[in-house]
Amino acid sequence: MGTNDREDFADWATAELPGLRRFAYAVSGDWHRADDLVQGALERMYVAWPKLGGVADLGAYARTVLVRQAATETRRAWWRRERVTDVVPDSAAPGDDAGVAERLDLARILDGLSVKQRAIVVLRFVEDRPIREVAEHLGVAEGTVKRQCHEALAHLRRRWHAELDLEEA
Repeated sequence: MGTNDREDFADWATAELPGLRRFAYAVSGDWHRADDLVQGALERMYVAWPKLGGVADLGAYARTVLVRQAATETRRAWWRRERVTDVVPDSAAPGDDAGVAERLDLARILDGLSVKQRAIVVLRFVEDRPIREVAEHLGVAEGTVKRQCHEALAHLRRRWHAELDLEEA
């Protein structure tokens, strides 16, 4: 890779990094895993950079790489093992407690979706992208996006209502 290619990649990656990181968090539900997914996607983009001159939307391409990487990782046996931490914090992080609680609720509810469904929900409703664009990003048919979105929303509604019923009881 030439010097100009490295500079172009560095400029693109610097500009795209915050959005990719937020997207990765929305897909994975974990900031640490999101950072790993972004790093992996950027590594793959760097290797392929000289060949990506004809790609119209590099951000969409990177998101596709990230979603596929996340799906691949969740199929591995090590991913399904229990995760243990050494220290449990005594109190919540400082800041807007209501906002944190809402984000945690959303992350917990989204956790029941498959990686593809999470990606579709995030692209459609968090990033406010049209069905056609989501289909292009993920390399699937528009009908698949509609069906997966419908199933994901139905699951989210059931889960949300179940959460509300538990709180009232």
